[in-house]
This record gives sequence, C-alpha cells and structure tokens, in this order.
Amino acid sequence: MTTVLITGAGTGFGHEVSLRMAEKGFDVIAGVEIAAQVFTLSQEAKKRGVSLRVEKLDVTCDGDRQKAADWDVDILLNNAGISEGGSVADIPADNLRWQYEVNIVGPVALTQIVLRNMVKKKKGKIVFMSSVAGLTTDPFAGAYSSSKHAIEAIASALSQEVKEFGIEVATVNPGPFLTGFNDRMFETWESWEDDPSERLFDYSKIAFPHEQYDPEPVFETTIGVLSGEIQTYRNVEPKEIIAEQREQLNAVWTQKVTDGLGERAPLVQKAYDIKPGTPVKEG
Repeated sequence: MTTVLITGAGTGFGHEVSLRMAEKGFDVIAGVEIAAQVFTLSQEAKKRGVSLRVEKLDVTCDGDRQKAADWDVDILLNNAGISEGGSVADIPADNLRWQYEVNIVGPVALTQIVLRNMVKKKKGKIVFMSSVAGLTTDPFAGAYSSSKHAIEAIASALSQEVKEFGIEVATVNPGPFLTGFNDRMFETWESWEDDPSERLFDYSKIAFPHEQYDPEPVFETTIGVLSGEIQTYRNVEPKEIIAEQREQLNAVWTQKVTDGLGERAPLVQKAYDIKPGTPVKEG
C-alpha cells in the first residue's frame, strides 16, 4: 500500500485531503502540529469510517521531524504553513523569522529526511503546497508571499536535482479560498510585540483584499497530484485565475517605478473597502 505523509493535517486543506486520501485506500500518516489535534482528527476519521494514522509532527521541531526517518513514506505533501500579515514596513523581525521557520526551514528539513528512503527505493513523490502568492504578491502579504516564493525556488531546484533518483516533485498553488486561513493572516498584528503608534497602517481597518472561493477544487486537485492522476508540475486553482496570474507576471517587465506614485494602490484601497470572508459571487 502506498504511504502518504501529509503535514499540517490538523486544519484546512491538509485536514480534508488526509481524510479523502484515506478514503481512496492510501496508507495516510496525518501530521498535526499539536497533540490535541491527534485526538480530534482521529475522531473525525472514525466518524467517516476511514483508517488514518495521526502523528504529532510540528515541522519546526527537530524531534518530531526525526520520527519520519522510520516511516517508509512514498509520497510527502508539505502542507503545513502559517500566514503572517502586515506591511513590510511594519512587520516585527521575530514574526518574519517565524514565518520563514514554519513555511521554509521546517518543510525543507523534513523533506531532507524523507528523501533519504526515497532515494534508496529509486522512487517517490514530493509535493509542496505552495500558493499563487508564490507567483505574484499582494500588499500586506509580503512575508507570507516571500515564503511561498522561496518554496517555488526550492521545489524547482529539487525537481531538477532528484530526477536521476526517480523522484517526482510538484506544486499545488491555491488562490484565495475561503478556509479562514487568509482572514487570519490579517489578524496576526493583534499579537505583535511592537509600538502600535509607530506603524504605518491601522490594521484594524483592513482585510484580505480578495473575494474568496469554495475550497473544493483544491481538495480535488491536490488528491489528483498525490495519486498521480494529475501529472503537471505546477497546479493552480481556481483555473479561472491562471490568465490573470500570467498577466501580472508579465506586467512587471514594463512597470515603471513612477507608475501610480503618490496614489494609494488599488489593492491597498480594496483592503480598506472589503469585508473579511467575502465569498466570490456565483455566476
């Protein structure tokens, strides 16, 4: 039976993908950040009638990561991650470091451990839960987006490096989906240890500047990538935003530093105007 290790399975995409992969007959090891989530996810698996192995696996904890050396993992989904919101001008250094520790350093360190057994077998698959934020960047998401840009670089390099060992690498790139993740990003300022009077922005007045989609396409695409039914390297959802992403990437080549100077950027204004958790209108 194919063994799949999924990190960040306590909530969000990882939670649902773990359960659905188990329903499809895979041997799933669901890694969760804290011990309390072990019980919660195990109970959810029982309710859905699936067999699921739940392990405490905080990707920032070396002791937790080392446990994976004894697991014969065929497929790794690096899904665990956090989103730290706030302007590049305001975000405290400690928060920036933690963003990178959780989203970059921890997953890479875990990948290095899991890869050793894959290399011995001359087969395996590493999937990174990236983001469209790894391709383009929004205001107030510089920390999170930069961590996903790093994951894009790491995945691309690794893909080239491990081909000779028969190991596949892919990314899943969700856009704005309504799971609570994006809205929590715009609440992290509430625990900053800084002087609020020194901030450029009043974060109580802004929100995630996009309408958000139902997450079902991400579940389906991620499962397709893990199971091998989808074999493309980069997998953006929802597909309807792919053209827009390409336009934004191309626009940078002709953008001038003086464009819009002295004016509030459109997405900054939208962050003031939109309400948290605004869904995309159907039709």
